[in-house]
Amino acid sequence: MVNTVDILGYPHAYELTPATHRSCVLVFVHGWLLSRGYWEPLIHELSDDYQCLSYDLRGFGDSQTPVLQRSSLQRTLESNGVRPLVSPSVTTDRSATNHSTASIMNSGFTPADYAADLVALLETLDVDHAWLIGHSLGGSIAIWASEQAPRRIKGVACINAGGGIYLKEEFEKFRAVGQQLIRFRPPWLQNLPFIDRMMNRMNVAHPVDRRWGRQRVIDLVTAEETAALGSLLDSTTEEEVHKLPCVVSQLEQPVYFIGGAKDDIMEPKYVNHLASFHSSFQCTGENVIEIPDCGHLAMIECPDTVAEHIRRILTKHNS
Repeated sequence: MVNTVDILGYPHAYELTPATHRSCVLVFVHGWLLSRGYWEPLIHELSDDYQCLSYDLRGFGDSQTPVLQRSSLQRTLESNGVRPLVSPSVTTDRSATNHSTASIMNSGFTPADYAADLVALLETLDVDHAWLIGHSLGGSIAIWASEQAPRRIKGVACINAGGGIYLKEEFEKFRAVGQQLIRFRPPWLQNLPFIDRMMNRMNVAHPVDRRWGRQRVIDLVTAEETAALGSLLDSTTEEEVHKLPCVVSQLEQPVYFIGGAKDDIMEPKYVNHLASFHSSFQCTGENVIEIPDCGHLAMIECPDTVAEHIRRILTKHNS
């Protein structure tokens, strides 16, 4: 059952599995241009033992305002008689306020801003004993949220997340490519034959199921431009990149990093670099787990392996 709740003046779509005998709730935070659905295989593995909360970041998936959800892209599709391939409609369990485009434009999109959304979501849903599991950008958001709510958040498992090193030329190239990707998303892209076959091979060690390729196209085309661009640009400044290791170094909660040996987005050296700032690294990478023959989407490439590592981490910390 998908619900929406108003968080800091913005609708957030979420799914919460039934409570279990354990008090700990696992909270899943997706990465850039993705949505909560990518956590389904991992939640399937873990939900018998742990209550699981997944949600869409502000501006992605179903966490969009009614004004911007009917974007020019979707209106163009509809005018041509094409049914937009978006996620199922969500139901509202709390009254949501109306939001103007102007107020959205003034919203911040740094990992700390998204972390504030997450902390507010946990407070609203009365989740007071959480472990955060964040993928890529979601890992950075989880780290910032742990700094903002140390009593509520008991630990973090970052999936395909790292960083802390600012390489000017590489970051400028990444930002430029990302901006072009967001600003020129033709609405017909998601209707191209075999587009799912291309997308299910991107950034993974081996092709994943074609439904994930299809979902990646949908998430790319339907993400709000303001949020997609804002989160890209706000999270990749030199100042922002250098803040993250400082936050990691100050966290008292356990922080683990699970990465793919063949990750071409967040290479193992960057995962190890960020992990080394946490006290549990202990000079030998005790808080780093590298999965062989795995790329940047570990949660759908090898959910069984990721789930087993998470179970071991939680058992170690009695969660």
